[in-house]
Amino acid sequence: MITTHVDELLDLLQRPSVADSALIAKAYSFAEKAHAGHKRSSGEPYFFHLFETAKTLAELGMGAITISAGLLHDSIEDVDVKSEVIEREFGKEIRFLVEGVTKLGKLHYGGSERYTESLRKLFVAMSKDVRVLIIKLADRLHNMKTIGDLPKEKRDRIALETLEIYAPLAYRLGIRKINRELEDLAFPYVNPEEYDRVKKLLKTKSHEKVRHLEKFHKSVKRELAREGIIHTHSSYRLKGLYSLYRKLLRKEWDIEKIYDISALRIIVPTISDCYRVLGVIHSVWRPLPGRIKDYIAFPKPNSYRGIHTTIFTGDGGIIEMQIRTEEMHRKTEYGMHFEYKETITNPKPNFGSVAWVKSFFPSFILGNKEIKAEQKKPDSVVPPWIREIGEYHKEVTGTQEFIGDIKTDFFSNRVFVFTPKGDVIDLPADSSSIDFAYAVHSDIGNHMSGAKVNGKLVSIDTPLQNGDIVEIVTKTGSHPTAKWLEITKTAIAKKHIKMMLGQNSLH
Repeated sequence: MITTHVDELLDLLQRPSVADSALIAKAYSFAEKAHAGHKRSSGEPYFFHLFETAKTLAELGMGAITISAGLLHDSIEDVDVKSEVIEREFGKEIRFLVEGVTKLGKLHYGGSERYTESLRKLFVAMSKDVRVLIIKLADRLHNMKTIGDLPKEKRDRIALETLEIYAPLAYRLGIRKINRELEDLAFPYVNPEEYDRVKKLLKTKSHEKVRHLEKFHKSVKRELAREGIIHTHSSYRLKGLYSLYRKLLRKEWDIEKIYDISALRIIVPTISDCYRVLGVIHSVWRPLPGRIKDYIAFPKPNSYRGIHTTIFTGDGGIIEMQIRTEEMHRKTEYGMHFEYKETITNPKPNFGSVAWVKSFFPSFILGNKEIKAEQKKPDSVVPPWIREIGEYHKEVTGTQEFIGDIKTDFFSNRVFVFTPKGDVIDLPADSSSIDFAYAVHSDIGNHMSGAKVNGKLVSIDTPLQNGDIVEIVTKTGSHPTAKWLEITKTAIAKKHIKMMLGQNSLH
């Protein structure tokens, strides 16, 4: 018999207020009573799923409102609790979140149309309040952990959807913990043969790698202690199966070409300590050329920060090292919303703390002036790329076009390039300077006449590479041509090009 208790949730919160504790306890009791006698396919009480969803939200550092909405997220759809009752008992904000999650499950189309409609609803919901997506991710995580009890057809459909949509969304939000779990849970159902192949390959290496890591770990701790560096935590890990699978595909299934199967993670108190650790490591062990990545100075667009280096251990081994502060580690595991705060006294959706905004947009991307401006906007807690998805669904009606553009724009491999001022632009792989120009501003794209990459003039169809510095040359009389549509990758660029071509045809 599965047993749960509200104290398990409250213990995960950092010093919850009396009001927050009371709200969660009330939602817990309400959901438990509403779902009394309700069973899952496995035969276990349905409330256990709600509890696990809320527990994940608490582990992610979400507030009392979101946790409570997680407990209540199936009340409207599954046990016919009226929205008005949710609002009367818990307020407008929780009703908004619960309805947002509920709408994602109300599908009225079959086949590919059903799939497309579910995506549209997801994107619209999360463009209004990103917490709807976070609750959905927590819900999907527990569903994937218990997916084995479902019929094969339904199980395989849910697993594929998880791998293609939900796992990438978790990654783009910076919630690596959920991203990794969703990938590895879905992988054996989506591609069982490749899963078994990867599992066998890793098994041949895992024992050897773990022994090597344990030995090297002790050596690193000894060298750091010798230099007076008191780190807060160090650990090692083996690469997840799905992540390893993707790398094996790029390396023609040669596992010997993959250097980050195993990784040693050093977590220290301050940023200066990160660089001190890097200095010690490189003074003792030789780094692998081209494998040093400073994501502290240049964070990834999903806010990831840390230093990566790959070193020769001296005994024939190669190990990747990751160096972070404690704060960086928490945000890596739990995402951009780590500092997202909520209040039960504010019934309006889309409000969050400035800290949340700052944590999602690195300072070199969003300057102080921009941050102050964003503070005034109620939708500032929704990342721009999410708002873009929510708007884009209105422009495209065709199923195949919609699915194709979504996968290209938001779930494909990405390249990260820079403006001359050092701002990061996140684009799909193989994007051109045209895509870059429209990503910066539509006016720049509409009047683009040429492009410089790393200071050199290039053809506008030249694919951009990670780390490129791109400068767009504009002229008043320059306009897009129909050929641009064959070059561009992003939907936003195609949209503005088509608009300009349509306007020019009228003159």
